[in-house]
Amino acid sequence: MIDFHNHLLPGIDDGSPDVDTSLALFKGMAELGFDEIICTPHIIADTHPNNPTTISQAADVLKEESKKLGVELDFRFAAEYMLDDTFQQALSSKQPLLKLHGNRILVEFSYIQKPSKVENFSFELQIAGYEPVLAHPERYMYYHKQMGFYEHLKDLGFELQLNLLSLTPYYGKEVQKVANHLLKNGMYDFACTDLHHQRHLDALKAHFTPHSLKELFSQFKLKNQELSAL
Repeated sequence: MIDFHNHLLPGIDDGSPDVDTSLALFKGMAELGFDEIICTPHIIADTHPNNPTTISQAADVLKEESKKLGVELDFRFAAEYMLDDTFQQALSSKQPLLKLHGNRILVEFSYIQKPSKVENFSFELQIAGYEPVLAHPERYMYYHKQMGFYEHLKDLGFELQLNLLSLTPYYGKEVQKVANHLLKNGMYDFACTDLHHQRHLDALKAHFTPHSLKELFSQFKLKNQELSAL
């Protein structure tokens, strides 16, 4: 199985703070059955102003330090892009974006403020040749009372990525309800962990096994393996 939404690179966003934590989280991911990892640090102008260079440097640190400890980590990296004005400027100026695989890129909306330029972003991304994968749409509470907007997002060209813990009460019962509704109605294209820390890992292990995850991916025809480099 492949996970392409997580925050395992050390010291670069609100995920793993150091190499030791990263190694522990990688180990936990393997125990859950994930054998291919794409790390996706946040790129958010105000809080996590990362770029391809800072992300590449963090990946190099993790690989070098893990080797010193006798651990061989095999992973790729991309990014989770906040769709904001800074992102739009990068897109307009044709700055290269970090892709998951092929032309797919991982994007997110603000949890607090409903985006006002969704159609513009969709159009500009597709004109630039990118295929946007929208992270955890079930967690954007402002869409919960207009469920039809999820269909609109799909029509705009967004593929939807479920956070696995959204199927549990971890983020609240309302998020759980919406996630299960979207899953049962075939709205999701992918599912990932969005793993940040040990609490996430413990919750994932409490609710899922490698077998149950494989069954989930198969039953709902989730397409994670399309992003595999193997």
